[in-house]
Amino acid sequence: MIFIPTPQEIFYREDSFECAFGTYIVCEEGAELLPARLLQDCIRQWAGLELPVTRGRSRRGDIGLALESGLKGQEYRLEVQAEGIRVLGGDGAGLLYGVQTLCQMVEQKGALIPGVTVRDYPEIAGRGYYLDQTRGRVLKLEELKRIADRLCRYKINEFQLYVEHTYLFRDLSEMWRDTTPLTAEEIMELDDYCAERHIELIPSLASFGHLYMLLSTKSYDELCELPDASAQPFSFWDRMRHHTVNVSDERTLPFIKTLLEEYMALFRSDRFNLCADETFDLGKGRSAKLAEEKGIHRIYVDYLKELCLFLKERGKTPMFWGDVIAGDPMLAKELPEGTVCLTWGYAPDQREEESRRMAEAGVPQYLCPGVSGWNQWMNRIGDSYRNISRMCGYARKYHAAGILNTDWGDYGHINHPAHSVPGLIYGAAFSWNGSEIPEEELNRRISILEYRDASGRLVGWLDELADCSCFDWYEAVMLYEFAVLGEPGEEADINKMLESRKSEMKKAEQAAEKIRTLRREFKRTAVCMDSSKRGLMQELELTAEGMDTWNNVGMALLQAVEGKAADAGLAFALAERLENWFMAYKEIWRQTGREGELPHIAEIVFWYADLLRGRKKNKKRYEMPNP
Repeated sequence: MIFIPTPQEIFYREDSFECAFGTYIVCEEGAELLPARLLQDCIRQWAGLELPVTRGRSRRGDIGLALESGLKGQEYRLEVQAEGIRVLGGDGAGLLYGVQTLCQMVEQKGALIPGVTVRDYPEIAGRGYYLDQTRGRVLKLEELKRIADRLCRYKINEFQLYVEHTYLFRDLSEMWRDTTPLTAEEIMELDDYCAERHIELIPSLASFGHLYMLLSTKSYDELCELPDASAQPFSFWDRMRHHTVNVSDERTLPFIKTLLEEYMALFRSDRFNLCADETFDLGKGRSAKLAEEKGIHRIYVDYLKELCLFLKERGKTPMFWGDVIAGDPMLAKELPEGTVCLTWGYAPDQREEESRRMAEAGVPQYLCPGVSGWNQWMNRIGDSYRNISRMCGYARKYHAAGILNTDWGDYGHINHPAHSVPGLIYGAAFSWNGSEIPEEELNRRISILEYRDASGRLVGWLDELADCSCFDWYEAVMLYEFAVLGEPGEEADINKMLESRKSEMKKAEQAAEKIRTLRREFKRTAVCMDSSKRGLMQELELTAEGMDTWNNVGMALLQAVEGKAADAGLAFALAERLENWFMAYKEIWRQTGREGELPHIAEIVFWYADLLRGRKKNKKRYEMPNP
């Protein structure tokens, strides 16, 4: 049998347990009902039997669920013998995790469950997943609950949603009026749903940098470090690089505290992530004089400290992203005791320097890898495996308090949510048990357990598809914003930007053949999958189509810059292909998410379609040659 995560100890015996008429699932004293319901549903689906749930003392032939005082928190013991099954947990979470392991056995063996003894516990106490719910997709509540179910299945016990403006603050209608924000009722319902599954839903709210929608309003642009924020057109680049609050304005701190106060009231968690990352503009505008007097790091720490103290006064443990303070980790010692630094790094070969320095400074930290989906049509699965396994290793080496596996949505969160699942599971596997699992083997296990793919090949195919992108979304956005808006700067040379990708885009024809091969492999794999999972095939077909289409768009642009004459009929056909693909893309987007920033993505897609047809609708700062 295979398990994700791998149990710390598992011993097999010759006997087995047979679920049969008369078998009860028994919640003994202290056991919660949810684990019993999950097990009941699992046996119904994978063994076809309807086992009743009751409370009391289990008998011979029953499946008993109980708490055991001799076990630690999150620890469990699972005993499968011929005369019955016992799942013992050190607490409610441990019992739930033991049931999840038993469910994985039922999924593979049905009603005839092999005899085992499992002793298991997590090596890292905090195992989290961080989902960008702002810069592109705003997932529906039903989809967020499905994610919580998956976190529960793989024993992930923390969940954070990244929010800048996508919560409906009562007094900030100018900020969220053109968005599709989450409401207080939805947040509270999700908080309850997570708590029942022993997942801590931790509030996370941008409070320093990355406040584009807030600081672009006429009501609050005076609090922006750089002036005239409300007069600027929307730009993915501009949003990522600017919009830091002006810490020298006496109105800033009281106002941000009111946002924190309103938002924290929705959560039962005693922690709060202030973010406070990538404050690129700090000291470069309205606070320049203060920065000159005190220094950038000083005004950063002073502001962050005030927010942390505000949280501590309300019984909350502050968390913050560590990219700024990594330059001088000892400054973190000035923050209130217990404040947690989120030390992030997303490279496949991520260095350990920042993790080591934080540990040496005695700063409590979480290490934060990523699922490598930002700006990609298909997550770079191989990169995420190497990044996540490495960062989890650093977490053990430097005794980090936890792991927070990130799923960012830079420039529109264009990758479908389902594409992040392998990376999510990598985080679950390596934060629970540090034993090495080769990438190919772990991909096989995920294919079987998550996607019900009997061939064990699916995740490997996804990994190969990610390498077929020659003209990716980041480049498409950069070329568009430079041509139309002058971003990322007048000094940029669009021809050089294209030339820099020339070698990659020249591979488009080779990539097209690879994509065709993979599309056929997906179709072969579909027949090996359980019918409940085959819906993924439509997303993969669409992803492959989009990737190939954009590769062709990139080649057409490159040929135009090189002065090569293009066939007008082929250019028109490519524009039509792009539009047809995007229509289907929007439909899949709307199945799991609200509109979010789909209109901004549409502007870019249609600009490229118009460019291919030679259509000039607006005056542009740079006139790109028509393909």
